[in-house]
Amino acid sequence: MADGAGRNLRPLKLHVPEPKFRPGDAVSFDDMVFPHAGSVARPAPSADPADMRDYPFTLIRVLDPDGHAVGEWNPRLPVEKVKRILRGMMLTRAYDDRMFRAQRQGKTSFYMKCTGEEAVAIGAAEALQRDDMCFPSYRQQGLLIARDWPLVDMMCQVYSNAGDRLKGRQLPIMYSSKEAGFFSISGNLATQYPQAVGWAMASAAKGDTRIAASWVGEGSTAEGDFHAACIFASVYRAPVILNIVNNQWAISSFAGIAGGEATTFAARGLGYGIAALRIDGNDPLAVYAATEWAAERARGNHGPTLIEHFTYRVAAHSTSDDPTAYRPADEPNHFPLGDPIERLKKHLIGLGEWDEASHEALHAELVNQVRDAGREAEKLGVLSGTAFNHGFETIFEDVFAEMPQHLKEQSEQMAEERRAAGV
Repeated sequence: MADGAGRNLRPLKLHVPEPKFRPGDAVSFDDMVFPHAGSVARPAPSADPADMRDYPFTLIRVLDPDGHAVGEWNPRLPVEKVKRILRGMMLTRAYDDRMFRAQRQGKTSFYMKCTGEEAVAIGAAEALQRDDMCFPSYRQQGLLIARDWPLVDMMCQVYSNAGDRLKGRQLPIMYSSKEAGFFSISGNLATQYPQAVGWAMASAAKGDTRIAASWVGEGSTAEGDFHAACIFASVYRAPVILNIVNNQWAISSFAGIAGGEATTFAARGLGYGIAALRIDGNDPLAVYAATEWAAERARGNHGPTLIEHFTYRVAAHSTSDDPTAYRPADEPNHFPLGDPIERLKKHLIGLGEWDEASHEALHAELVNQVRDAGREAEKLGVLSGTAFNHGFETIFEDVFAEMPQHLKEQSEQMAEERRAAGV
């Protein structure tokens, strides 16, 4: 008989994490306690991960409640650089708003906003070199915007119209731009992590100077690809920055389902011997500073860095989602780390380099810029009109550098059959 058989033992219980609030509940984040801005020390980029074991359990912050940049992580950026970050975040939000309305008007089938998370992409992009390779998830459209990629081109991809360089093959918002160092977005979660590590390893093997950076949501850290990437990054000290965007929600499941209830997501770097930081993802200067630190570490051949951006997904997961079905409608209003745009605006006003009138003028300028780009893109078609007009022959293109003979024969056969059918 097995040990314990027949004893009066308590039955086992399975723990299933539950979010703090459900629709109709009163919301309070008073239990979230953050360290004061400027209170976390900045180690040397060459620091041994073993000496940084406390960093995944704190929160790096630069902007204090009054908008002052304080502490060792303050990147001390020129005012024009700070204004560029502000502009990039505002342009990203204006773009999102326009494309969200376009989806609701039936002009495209799908869209995803990054409202409240603009600092994650814009702050990082401004800290990276333009030729560093980015492997994004589907909420980092700000990377392209920060790199001055044409809005019309992005919109054409969303519309899958005649101007879509991807020829309608990708889901809307899954951009791709080799020229901008922006790897093709994939709908398969976390696949970009091992791709980024592999690219970084290749860059190092070739003696190049470019590094890679990748982004996943906190829910995607439960995918096997995440862990495979961390193993390779750690073993080979790949020059890569691995970003985790903890926006509290993975579609309709909260962060606890992916392990966020037990510990921080940054702590996942500890088991792999990877330097890990946890930062205020709604603080654009903290995002810039952490990315700059990690980039210097990578370029110095000191290994990878894992960065958890603690932020909040203000909008729905996508236009196919209704967040009021699983969280209180007013929950976004209570998140304690605020709006990244408003926080940087306050910082610039405190420096005497900005004011409300300047902010409103820039907002109007960017809204007009997005509107004009939208009109240009829509001339080439939208979903409710003549969006998809890529020829059927394009299904044979862009797979091989040189089309193999059997595909040439199939293409010719299809063209002949379509001519015979009068199509």
